[in-house]
Amino acid sequence: MAASWRLGCDPRLLRYLVGFPGCQSVGLVKGALGWSVSRGANWRWFHSTQWLRGDPIKILMPSLSPTMEEGNVVKWLKKEGEAVSAGDALCEIETDKAVVTLDASDDGILAKIVVEEGSKNIRLGSLIGLIVEEGEDWKHVEIPKDVGPPPPVSKPSEPRPSPEPQISIPVKKEHIPGTLRFRLSPAARNILEKHSLDASQGTATGPRGIFTKEDALRLVQLKQTGKITESRPTPAPAATPTAPSPLQTTAGPSYPRPMIPPVSTPGQPSAVGTFTEIPASNIRRVIAKRLTEAKSTVPHAYATADCDLGAVLKVRQDLVKDDIKVSVNDFIIKAAAVTLKQMPDVNVSWDGEGPKQLPFIDISVAVATDKGLLTPIIKDAAAKGIQEIADSVKALSKKARDGKLLPEEYQGGSFSISNLGMFGIDEFTAVINPPQACILAVGRFRPVLKLTEDEEGNAKLQQRQLITVTMSSDSRVVDDELATRFLKSFKANLENPIRLA
Repeated sequence: MAASWRLGCDPRLLRYLVGFPGCQSVGLVKGALGWSVSRGANWRWFHSTQWLRGDPIKILMPSLSPTMEEGNVVKWLKKEGEAVSAGDALCEIETDKAVVTLDASDDGILAKIVVEEGSKNIRLGSLIGLIVEEGEDWKHVEIPKDVGPPPPVSKPSEPRPSPEPQISIPVKKEHIPGTLRFRLSPAARNILEKHSLDASQGTATGPRGIFTKEDALRLVQLKQTGKITESRPTPAPAATPTAPSPLQTTAGPSYPRPMIPPVSTPGQPSAVGTFTEIPASNIRRVIAKRLTEAKSTVPHAYATADCDLGAVLKVRQDLVKDDIKVSVNDFIIKAAAVTLKQMPDVNVSWDGEGPKQLPFIDISVAVATDKGLLTPIIKDAAAKGIQEIADSVKALSKKARDGKLLPEEYQGGSFSISNLGMFGIDEFTAVINPPQACILAVGRFRPVLKLTEDEEGNAKLQQRQLITVTMSSDSRVVDDELATRFLKSFKANLENPIRLA
């Protein structure tokens, strides 16, 4: 039955199988065990017909994260002709967040690697490989016509010229040999045109050879003293009359804007005015896109508070004596989670249409890597102890730096924390990670002398270890009053570690 399903419904083959006229040349006869092939049958032809072969299983570039649009094939873990089983790792795919292993969904043989390892910017749904069933000829598998190798995204196709002119295209002004061209600031261009002066009569003193406003004013002073004369345009030679072109337009301004400097050649000294293009990874591109969207579409509000870490540092020293190593950031994560549990109105998100109350308290922790900033998630942080949070942060941070985070380990989250204290930063503001509503920016703890009173009411100077935290909140769901109350509760929880138990 399985074989007949694979044969398809070609009329000629059906006639051969059921014994209709015209089957004698093939030699199918009916025996005790059903239809069989007689001695005169062309068994080689029958075995090689395409109806007997199943369609290969397509391996497509998958969507491994909500923001993923393209992927890179980092490495193939199987070779062509190698048997694979469902669940076997086929290749490593670099997404916009991490490097994820793509597993096989069926048993068979890896017949064709369409996209070689190292290929970048492969669009979602593009064919990257083929798998055939065991026993089939994997060496001669054909790439389906409906799905071919994806075109390289890095080289956009040139637009086809329109048969009809749409708009006027400015004609680039031809540079006359022997004349010196300057890059002019807008103010300098206006001054020179107003006083009929030419930049070649002066000297450019601006950065990268730009002719500045001061240079133009200096020329005006020289003209007023009679040291230079007006620059008159030289009459151009009579041009040979030609047929008017539909794209012919008026020439550009006297001093056109400078063109983009050429890219410098790697391995050679950079020329003046050149730059070197730095290739951006998928992660960098997505981070840049999301940060731009967040900063331009989310109304950020900021609130700052100083917290006394004296009690936290004392508890931390006691834990070290018991060989329990935790960081100040672990206490901050726990304090934020406890405060979110106390104030669920802050544990919300904005999905584009309105606020949503989140039933979970998952803290996203920013981790700096070579490829960019990643935010692995501490799941259900309010229910975890300090040591458990410390172990989770260490494990997830290592996976983030190694590019081994799984999608479920960085997707989601209800509140973010970014700590730059280990880099010596006193305080800073962070950009909200949509659809989350808040992010807490943490600076370093520093000794500060504060005037306090003893038990007898006498004033004295006492050294305190303070840390500055700044919360960025989405004003659409967390207004200033709510953000202020949150920071007040957070400060109380962090300064009294007994509340975190």
